[in-house]
Amino acid sequence: MVYFQIHSDSDIPPSQQLFDQIQFAIASRQYPPGHRLPSTRQLGQITGLHRNTISKVYQKLEKVGLVESLTGSGIYVKAQGNEGILNNKNSPPTKYSEIQTIISQQIDQLLLSGSNLDQIKELFLAEIDWRLSCNALVLVTVPNADIGAGKLMVLELQQALMMPIQLIPLEELSKIISQENSATIVTSRYFVTQVLDIISLPSIRVIPIDICDYAKELKVIKQLPLDSCLGIVSLSSGILRVAEMMVQSLRGNEVSTIIAQPNDHRRLKSVVNRAHTIISDNHSYLAVKKMILATQEELIRPPKLICSDNYIGDKSIQLLKQELGIGGQKMISDQP
Repeated sequence: MVYFQIHSDSDIPPSQQLFDQIQFAIASRQYPPGHRLPSTRQLGQITGLHRNTISKVYQKLEKVGLVESLTGSGIYVKAQGNEGILNNKNSPPTKYSEIQTIISQQIDQLLLSGSNLDQIKELFLAEIDWRLSCNALVLVTVPNADIGAGKLMVLELQQALMMPIQLIPLEELSKIISQENSATIVTSRYFVTQVLDIISLPSIRVIPIDICDYAKELKVIKQLPLDSCLGIVSLSSGILRVAEMMVQSLRGNEVSTIIAQPNDHRRLKSVVNRAHTIISDNHSYLAVKKMILATQEELIRPPKLICSDNYIGDKSIQLLKQELGIGGQKMISDQP
């Protein structure tokens, strides 16, 4: 269950607090595509906000392409890019017999729909050729203002997928795509609407990924003692900005926050000196650890350091493996 909390004493307007929390719930897949958001009445009871305020928040979410309103039904999280296709696929099988069963069932369904075997063969080959051509070039794109988020995505995807991935600023995407016939573009749900506005070729597929829900970190934030100082370190300026707003939304003025990127040594040193607890992404962890060791003689008490596991959600990694055909390598190794 998503936890909403509005602090009237925060510098952030209540409507922005609610918008940020819902956007985070969508980006972290706590509210997956197709999920029905609470009604304005329900959310009003939870947050204490007026229904008109909540309606304006929903309108803003719809304007940025995160939700859609269905008349007489409610507000639903909107599927984006190739997501609708991905969500309906079965998990990769581990035995060739299972693969043959799935293929046979699909062929039977196509035959019942009126297709003949020659048409089915053509469709299968065309789909395979399209995927192979898209897999030849895999791009991660984010705005220049948050290029650190892209670096996190590339590092984690290269490690998980074991394939070359290029990072392209969103501002340069149109130029790069104009030179390619096909490609796979991966981006965070925060930026997918901007990417889809640029992409017009059907041979270019866009796959939005979900960020981690940060349940462990949110639990730590909720349990921080009053008047404590929380440090947050990340490659991504966007993560730092959102995290800072989330802390204010959850704790108001009860907890102060100081943020830094790992390459900003002066700021990082300030985080280490002031914070009681530091939350770091796993790619900034060593830099924070080194700074703590380098300044330990100056510290009355070293801060508690918590390392986030990942930026990308596990389900998105599995979906990307499936879509890029990486699961096939594992299926072969599973044979007796």
